[in-house]
Amino acid sequence: MNESILANKKAVIDEISTKINNAETVVLFEYQGLSVADFEILRSQLRSEGVEVKIYKNRLTKIAAKETGHDGLNDELTGPNAIAFSNEDAVAGPRIISKFAKDHDVIKIKNGIVEGAVVNDEVIKELASLPSRDGLLSMLLSCLQAPARDMAMIVDAMAKKVEETGSENAAGIIGLKNTSDEVTSEEN
Repeated sequence: MNESILANKKAVIDEISTKINNAETVVLFEYQGLSVADFEILRSQLRSEGVEVKIYKNRLTKIAAKETGHDGLNDELTGPNAIAFSNEDAVAGPRIISKFAKDHDVIKIKNGIVEGAVVNDEVIKELASLPSRDGLLSMLLSCLQAPARDMAMIVDAMAKKVEETGSENAAGIIGLKNTSDEVTSEEN
């Protein structure tokens, strides 16, 4: 075999290995029967979320999977496959592909890699149901802000109540005793 061909194949195997090692998640899916236009729509949706989708020869992908210690990926490497590499948001690739597969039943999620472990299609679909990284951060921020927001609302309500009833009843409204009265009575 020509040395340049071997060098090209080795370069592709190295590329696949690097992408597998650097990805947050990897999704292997079958696309047979999907039109070129629909595949480009899917590719565009994935790209907009920082997910790269590539089509490699199965034989080269099997070698790269073995080199990276992800032999379990090889069980599903039959037929025409595409691989999505989520580098930024671990949920983006599975979410977009799962959503696209609902409208295009020719797409079949086979398996993937999550947190360095090979997982089946059910785990990928479960991951797809999670909110995006930004959504999770938004939920966390909301939880962190809730106590301060609630306290501010209580203080505001108390201030309005004091304004309505007048300042002479303010201590009683907020639950404080008038300590000046107690001090004067003890002094007598």
